[in-house]
Amino acid sequence: MENGKQLAEKICALLSSKKAEDILIIDVAEKTTLCDYFVIASGKNTTQVKALCDHVEEKLSETGLEPRRTEGTREGRWGVLDYGDVIVHVFNDESRLFYHLERLWQEGENTVAYKD
Repeated sequence: MENGKQLAEKICALLSSKKAEDILIIDVAEKTTLCDYFVIASGKNTTQVKALCDHVEEKLSETGLEPRRTEGTREGRWGVLDYGDVIVHVFNDESRLFYHLERLWQEGENTVAYKD
Protein backbone atom coordinates (compact mmCIF):
# COMPACT_ATOMS: atom_id res chain seq x y z
CA MET A 1 0.00 0.00 0.00
CA GLU A 2 1.28 3.42 -0.95
CA ASN A 3 1.59 6.34 1.41
CA GLY A 4 -0.04 9.67 0.55
CA LYS A 5 3.09 11.18 -1.00
CA GLN A 6 3.62 8.16 -3.27
CA LEU A 7 -0.01 8.21 -4.34
CA ALA A 8 0.16 11.95 -5.05
CA GLU A 9 3.24 11.41 -7.23
CA LYS A 10 1.58 8.53 -9.07
CA ILE A 11 -1.47 10.71 -9.75
CA CYS A 12 0.79 13.48 -11.05
CA ALA A 13 2.44 11.04 -13.45
CA LEU A 14 -0.96 9.90 -14.70
CA LEU A 15 -2.07 13.50 -15.24
CA SER A 16 1.19 14.38 -16.95
CA SER A 17 0.89 11.41 -19.32
CA LYS A 18 -2.34 12.96 -20.63
CA LYS A 19 -0.82 16.45 -21.01
CA ALA A 20 -2.23 18.11 -17.88
CA GLU A 21 -0.61 21.48 -17.23
CA ASP A 22 0.76 23.26 -14.16
CA ILE A 23 0.61 20.18 -11.89
CA LEU A 24 1.21 20.87 -8.20
CA ILE A 25 1.42 18.76 -5.06
CA ILE A 26 0.48 20.71 -1.94
CA ASP A 27 1.16 19.16 1.48
CA VAL A 28 -1.86 20.16 3.58
CA ALA A 29 -1.41 17.63 6.41
CA GLU A 30 -0.66 20.41 8.93
CA LYS A 31 -3.56 22.57 7.70
CA THR A 32 -6.56 20.24 7.54
CA THR A 33 -7.83 16.84 8.60
CA LEU A 34 -9.44 16.28 5.18
CA CYS A 35 -6.34 14.77 3.60
CA ASP A 36 -2.55 14.96 3.53
CA TYR A 37 -2.06 16.17 -0.06
CA PHE A 38 -3.84 18.09 -2.76
CA VAL A 39 -2.89 17.46 -6.36
CA ILE A 40 -3.93 20.40 -8.54
CA ALA A 41 -3.74 20.39 -12.34
CA SER A 42 -5.21 22.16 -15.34
CA GLY A 43 -6.71 20.99 -18.59
CA LYS A 44 -7.01 23.22 -21.64
CA ASN A 45 -10.79 22.81 -21.94
CA THR A 46 -13.76 20.98 -20.44
CA THR A 47 -13.18 17.93 -22.65
CA GLN A 48 -9.60 17.55 -21.44
CA VAL A 49 -10.60 18.09 -17.79
CA LYS A 50 -13.13 15.25 -18.08
CA ALA A 51 -10.56 13.05 -19.85
CA LEU A 52 -7.93 13.72 -17.17
CA CYS A 53 -10.33 12.81 -14.36
CA ASP A 54 -11.48 9.68 -16.20
CA HIS A 55 -7.87 8.62 -16.85
CA VAL A 56 -6.82 8.94 -13.20
CA GLU A 57 -9.94 7.13 -12.00
CA GLU A 58 -9.55 4.33 -14.56
CA LYS A 59 -5.84 3.72 -13.97
CA LEU A 60 -6.13 3.74 -10.16
CA SER A 61 -9.20 1.50 -10.38
CA GLU A 62 -7.04 -1.03 -12.25
CA THR A 63 -4.83 -1.18 -9.14
CA GLY A 64 -7.84 -1.65 -6.86
CA LEU A 65 -8.04 1.95 -5.67
CA GLU A 66 -11.44 3.62 -6.00
CA PRO A 67 -12.22 7.23 -5.11
CA ARG A 68 -14.29 7.79 -1.98
CA ARG A 69 -16.15 10.54 -3.80
CA THR A 70 -16.08 12.40 -7.08
CA GLU A 71 -17.57 15.79 -7.87
CA GLY A 72 -17.85 17.84 -11.05
CA THR A 73 -15.99 15.40 -13.28
CA ARG A 74 -18.78 15.32 -15.91
CA GLU A 75 -19.08 19.09 -16.24
CA GLY A 76 -15.39 19.56 -16.96
CA ARG A 77 -14.85 22.86 -15.17
CA TRP A 78 -13.54 21.57 -11.83
CA GLY A 79 -13.29 17.85 -11.20
CA VAL A 80 -12.54 16.53 -7.72
CA LEU A 81 -11.45 12.96 -6.96
CA ASP A 82 -11.14 12.06 -3.26
CA TYR A 83 -8.71 9.24 -2.56
CA GLY A 84 -8.57 9.72 1.20
CA ASP A 85 -4.99 10.84 1.80
CA VAL A 86 -4.97 12.64 -1.58
CA ILE A 87 -7.63 14.87 -3.08
CA VAL A 88 -7.22 15.62 -6.78
CA HIS A 89 -8.47 18.91 -8.27
CA VAL A 90 -8.50 19.21 -12.07
CA PHE A 91 -9.56 22.62 -13.39
CA ASN A 92 -10.09 24.25 -16.72
CA ASP A 93 -7.99 27.41 -16.94
CA GLU A 94 -10.82 29.83 -16.17
CA SER A 95 -11.97 27.97 -13.05
CA ARG A 96 -8.42 27.55 -11.78
CA LEU A 97 -7.80 31.28 -12.03
CA PHE A 98 -11.12 32.04 -10.33
CA TYR A 99 -10.78 29.65 -7.37
CA HIS A 100 -6.97 29.82 -7.11
CA LEU A 101 -6.69 27.05 -4.48
CA GLU A 102 -2.93 27.44 -4.40
CA ARG A 103 -3.33 30.86 -2.82
CA LEU A 104 -5.42 29.39 -0.02
CA TRP A 105 -3.22 26.41 0.82
CA GLN A 106 0.39 27.04 -0.12
CA GLU A 107 2.88 28.59 2.23
CA GLY A 108 6.39 28.36 0.94
CA GLU A 109 7.83 24.90 1.35
CA ASN A 110 4.61 22.85 1.23
CA THR A 111 4.15 23.15 -2.56
CA VAL A 112 6.03 21.21 -5.21
CA ALA A 113 5.58 21.67 -8.95
CA TYR A 114 5.52 18.26 -10.64
CA LYS A 115 8.14 17.72 -13.34
CA ASP A 116 8.15 14.47 -15.30
